[in-house]
Amino acid sequence: MPLKDLPPDARPREKLLARGPGALGDAELLALLLRTGLAGKSVLQLAQELLDEFGGIAGLLHAGADDLKRVKGLGGPAKRAELVAVLELARRALAEQLRERAALDTPQAVRHYLQLQLAARAHEVFAVLFLDSQHRLIALEELFRGTLTQTSVYPREVVLRALHHQASAVVLAHNHPSGSTAPSRADEALTQTLKAALALVDVRVLDHVIVAPGQALSMAEKGMI
Repeated sequence: MPLKDLPPDARPREKLLARGPGALGDAELLALLLRTGLAGKSVLQLAQELLDEFGGIAGLLHAGADDLKRVKGLGGPAKRAELVAVLELARRALAEQLRERAALDTPQAVRHYLQLQLAARAHEVFAVLFLDSQHRLIALEELFRGTLTQTSVYPREVVLRALHHQASAVVLAHNHPSGSTAPSRADEALTQTLKAALALVDVRVLDHVIVAPGQALSMAEKGMI
């Protein structure tokens, strides 16, 4: 059924204007962005299928342009670009809120922040969160790209950046675009190498977080740090 054929109080746009955005479900809000459906499929149905495909709004936040392209009905560049832009704005807003926290003081807060920053990347990156003595965020830097091994991530560079920021602690992070967050033996070896190098300048490694679309693993929580 086209949206115009719905009763006025059931149409997402009219409902939002009359009752506020809180009155709309996730699919209704998403339908407002999509605007049109497909032949034989309403925009509300398309919106719900999109949410189902990515596991809800949280999963959709980590979707990139290539992920959306696989969804029938989002093949057109204009609609896809508009949705990607809105999702990026949402990610940036959430990241700002997390940066303004007094501290990234729990593994959950760190995982959430890193998922927003890294989960949608199509290539593998290695990043470091530099923290002060109160575990407040000083900076997030992406230092290396490509397949991560002990030879492609240089401990000297990580140590120099930690000294530059006068950091007291760091959280290491990298993403697995393949979707698995299971740490490899190379991940474990790299963590221990960086932990030893940073200890020489009195900087603690609090965690190494592995991020994938929709999930993240804390090596500290797994007892691997």
